[in-house]
Amino acid sequence: MDKKIIAVAAFMGAVAIILGAFGAHGLKEILSESQLLTFETGVKYQMYHALFLLFVGTTGLLSETSKKKILWLTGLGVLFFSGSIYLLSTATATGLEVKFLGPVTPIGGMLLIAAWILLFAKSFSKKTD
Repeated sequence: MDKKIIAVAAFMGAVAIILGAFGAHGLKEILSESQLLTFETGVKYQMYHALFLLFVGTTGLLSETSKKKILWLTGLGVLFFSGSIYLLSTATATGLEVKFLGPVTPIGGMLLIAAWILLFAKSFSKKTD
């Protein structure tokens, strides 16, 4: 499980760097300053959670079950949160109608919060469920 989590973290981190560079250079002339800041928020949260997963994948403080739950919560959270932000912030440039994704962003945020809360709760547990 640890190798899988680290692989997901590495992929997520690499994609965050690619999208960050694309936002800073490729979208600079296309998006407004506000849209660029919103896009950057998606990149930041994706990178934060790539680093979070690196920790989860390398710590011995969590059971395999807890690590798997955190991986799923974080992966889906980043997909929903950052993914919807990427699409919503570039909608005017792409011409895509993605307003329906507005409610997806907070769902992604809730999944990310749940991953952190699970880590917090399991840090007090002596069991290795």
